[in-house]
Amino acid sequence: MIRADAGPMSADNPKIVVGADGSDRSIEALRWAADYARNVEGRLHIITGYTVPYTILVVPTYTQSDYRRDAEEVLNRTILATGDALDGIDFHAHAIETRPALALLNAAEDADLVVIGSHGFGGFPGMHLGSTASFMVHHSPCPVVICRGTD
Repeated sequence: MIRADAGPMSADNPKIVVGADGSDRSIEALRWAADYARNVEGRLHIITGYTVPYTILVVPTYTQSDYRRDAEEVLNRTILATGDALDGIDFHAHAIETRPALALLNAAEDADLVVIGSHGFGGFPGMHLGSTASFMVHHSPCPVVICRGTD
């Protein structure tokens, strides 16, 4: 499911970066981004950022490759959860070992748009904007679309 990057974007095919963490909101964001990409003939870069905790040094029962595998599984599950929304869309999926906000920010350097869910699994009930979404709103070099979901 994960594809390698095919190279730089052309002006005719906008680069759309989408955050994917497996949450309902990130699935909805990916569906929205796929619909938008279809309308503008854009190319999606689906990003899952992950970190390896320092505890790996103390209790090395879970390896760095285990964390990468888990992140790739989250990425693939998010993509599969969109059903046929990505049919016919040029997309590239990346699991990147860094904080999710930084993974998205780095991917957005040459992007035309970032699309993310309002918040993922963390945070507190009733939060309107999670930490990653807030970070991207404040630091993204391009426009950001926030998908809030229906709850």
